Amino acid sequence: MAGDPIVTDATGAAPGPTAAKTGGIGALLRKHPVAWMVGAGAVAFALLGTGSVFAGVAWASRDLPSASASPDATQGPTRAVPGTIAGPTRMRTCSVAAQASDGRLVSLLGSVMRADTGEVLFDRGGMTPGAPASVLKVFTAAAAVARLGPDFQVTTSVYEGSTAGTIVLVGRGDATLSALPVGQESYYAGAPKLQTLAETAIANYRAKYADTPITKVVLDASYWNPADRWDASWDRGEQTRGYQSEVTALQVDGDRADPRAATSPRSTDPIGRAGAAFIAALIAADPDGEVVDPAVTTTTGTALGSATLAEVKSQPIRTWISQLLLDSDNTLAEMLARIVSRESDMGGSASSLQQAIPAALMGWEVPSAGLVIRDGSGLSADNAVPTQVMADFMRQVLAGTGGLDVVRAGLPVAGKTGSLADRFSGDNADARGNVTAKSGTLSRASTLSGYLTAADGTPLAFAFYASGDGLKTNDARAAIDTLTAAVLRCGDNLSTN
Repeated sequence: MAGDPIVTDATGAAPGPTAAKTGGIGALLRKHPVAWMVGAGAVAFALLGTGSVFAGVAWASRDLPSASASPDATQGPTRAVPGTIAGPTRMRTCSVAAQASDGRLVSLLGSVMRADTGEVLFDRGGMTPGAPASVLKVFTAAAAVARLGPDFQVTTSVYEGSTAGTIVLVGRGDATLSALPVGQESYYAGAPKLQTLAETAIANYRAKYADTPITKVVLDASYWNPADRWDASWDRGEQTRGYQSEVTALQVDGDRADPRAATSPRSTDPIGRAGAAFIAALIAADPDGEVVDPAVTTTTGTALGSATLAEVKSQPIRTWISQLLLDSDNTLAEMLARIVSRESDMGGSASSLQQAIPAALMGWEVPSAGLVIRDGSGLSADNAVPTQVMADFMRQVLAGTGGLDVVRAGLPVAGKTGSLADRFSGDNADARGNVTAKSGTLSRASTLSGYLTAADGTPLAFAFYASGDGLKTNDARAAIDTLTAAVLRCGDNLSTN
C-alpha cells in the first residue's frame, strides 16, 4: 500500500530480485561506523550545550509576576493547609467481633472508648438511641448531685391543722421513712422513723392543745400531683412482684409489704398505707390515750398552715445514690427524679423529666439530642440514650468530674458488690474486681455500662445494650459478660472490626 515504509535487510538492500544502489551516505556509514558515531556524538553535545545556554538566558530574562495580579488574571484555587499534620493511625488487631455477634444478644448496640482520651475503639451503632434499662439510674443519680447536692436531705413534716384536733402529715418524697420502731432496721438502714415523728408531734401538740384530742390526720402528698403515680409504659407486674411502688410523695418503707426485704409486693394505696402506719405510731406514742382520740381518722388533702409540730430528715442524698445504684432500687430512683424536677421549679411531674434530667446534666456536656427520658428508673422501654453518650458519661464518672465521685462510689463492682456480685464467673472471672458498672434488665433487653481497667492497664469506658424479640435476659446477660471480658483482654489493641 502507498506510504508503507520500505524495509531493508542487513546488507542495506531492499528485499526482492532487484538490488538497490550501494553508494551514498549509507555506504559511507557502513564503511566507517566508529568515526561516524564519534562525530555524531560531538555534534549532539554541542547542540545540547548551546540549547542549555539559551534556556538559561531565557530563564534569567523571564518576566517576573508583579506584586498585584492584573484584573484579567486567573488564579487556581488555594489549597487549605492544616495547622498540624495528623500522626499515623494505629492499626489495632484485637477483635471481639465473634463475641459481639453472639446470637444471645439478638441485636447489639455498643461503644467502647479509652477513658483517658475519649478515643472510640469499638462501635456498633453507637449514636443510635436505645433503651438503657436501669443504666438510666446513673443519669438520675447525677442529676440529683447537680440539682440537690450530695448532702441534701428530704424532710417529712407534721403541721398543725386548720382547726384544733387536726394535724397534717406532709410527705416530700422520702420513700425510706420507716414504720419499723426505733432499734429495728428496714431495708433502708439508718432511715428516719415514723415513731420519732409521732412522739415529737404528740409532745408538742399536748403542750399547746392539752384539752383537745387529735381526731383527724390529713395526709398531704401534694409535693407533686398524687394522681401522677404510674407511667403507662410500665409493666404492672413490677408492682405486684415487688420491684416498684407507685410514685407518691408520701409513703413508708418504699411501700413494701415487708419493710426489710429488697423485693416485696407493693400496694395500690401507698398514701393510705403510710397514714395507717402513722396512726399506729401516734397511738403507741400516747399510751394513756390523752392526746389521740381512739376514733381518729385520716383523709387526704393539703396543709393550709406551716406551724410545725415535728419533722424528720432523710439520710443525705449520697446515701440514697449508693442504695439505688448498688441494688438498682426503682422506687428511690423515681423519687429522686421527681424531687429533682420539683426543686428545679418544674413541678415534679413525670412528663417534666424529659426536660429536668437533661438540664441537670448540662454541666457534664451530655448532649440532649437523641435522649428520651420517660422516667427516673429506666423501667420504661421508651427511654432512649445512645451507647456512645452513655460510655462517654462513664468516662466522667470514673474521673469524678463535677461531683460524680458520689455516683462512682455507688456503682457495683463485678464479682464483689451489688447487682454484679454474682456475675463474671467461669471463663470471665478475670473481669471480677476490674469492671465497675450499672446493669439493666427489661423483658426484652439486657444492658451494662461502666468502666474497666484492661489487662494492659488501659482505662476503658463502655456501654452495651442487647435487645430484641426472643431475647432471654439471663442468656443475654451472660453474653454481655463474655463480650465485656473480651474487651478487657484486648485493652488498647481493641479493634472495631
